[in-house]
Amino acid sequence: MRFYKFMSLVRLNIKGISYSQTQNGAYALILNEVDGDRKLPIVIGAFEAQSIAIALEKEIRPPRPLTHDLFKNFADRFNIVVKQVIIHKLVDGVFYSSLICERDKIEEIIDARTSDAIALALRFDAPIFTYKNILDKAGIYLKVNPKKEDEDDEAQDSILMDELIANELEPNAPKETYKGKTLQELHSLLDEAVANEDYEKAAHIRDEISKRE
Repeated sequence: MRFYKFMSLVRLNIKGISYSQTQNGAYALILNEVDGDRKLPIVIGAFEAQSIAIALEKEIRPPRPLTHDLFKNFADRFNIVVKQVIIHKLVDGVFYSSLICERDKIEEIIDARTSDAIALALRFDAPIFTYKNILDKAGIYLKVNPKKEDEDDEAQDSILMDELIANELEPNAPKETYKGKTLQELHSLLDEAVANEDYEKAAHIRDEISKRE
């Protein structure tokens, strides 16, 4: 851990998840520089995207623990805490990450796939970092439309995400529409999707419910 303390680290947060335009069946996780404007897109698998989406969507609770939930339960039982996640290497477009863990005040560094590391960071409320040189190499700058400078921060963030999806990614659009459903029907469909462990569908239904409420 002492090694990381002397490196130039940049904190990131999760901006969203979209389908990847370049790789069929894969998703792109979008990380945002906390104290800056750059976005860091990372291609991840469908299972990991689902696990991250569930952790972000607090109201969707799987009837059985997913793999990352099981890891969290296991770690809690043995008093292991993930303190932070560091994306420490980028080779040929592949990101490598480490979990900084602690047990009995002893720190350990464990290598992990970036998608798994972030899914666990969400469950442990652990911060996510990368090195400045990685963000310099792979980060994407997006310029907001100058005509909308008076928009509030939330609206600006929405514009940035829309531009990123339009330019770099294919939107993760639901395969069916729920606009014709009543709220009662949507809640029933949400319960059914969760019971069937179809969390991608559940997330889309939850989005439609949130728009109306």
